[in-house]
Amino acid sequence: MKIDREQIERVAELARLELTEDERQEFSKQLSDILSYVEKINELDTDAIQPADHIVDLRNVFREDAPGPSLPRAELERMAPRFEKGHVVVPRIIDEKPSH
Repeated sequence: MKIDREQIERVAELARLELTEDERQEFSKQLSDILSYVEKINELDTDAIQPADHIVDLRNVFREDAPGPSLPRAELERMAPRFEKGHVVVPRIIDEKPSH
């Protein structure tokens, strides 16, 4: 499967990446190579293979949900880059309106 420039630009836009022309070409080739390799799986005869959701036997290990001691506020204020009105302030990472 060939990944074209339009697909690379769309993924870069979604990931908010600014790519150079060289990077676009490189990523297009790399992703195309990866998809071609993965398509080889379709050539395998898997009729006798049972579906599995994981290759090893897993089971959930639950622990009691019990409250524990909290970090003192003074310690949190010291560690946080910005702390206002009892809250850690972080940079906005999601726009209020979509860009497209």
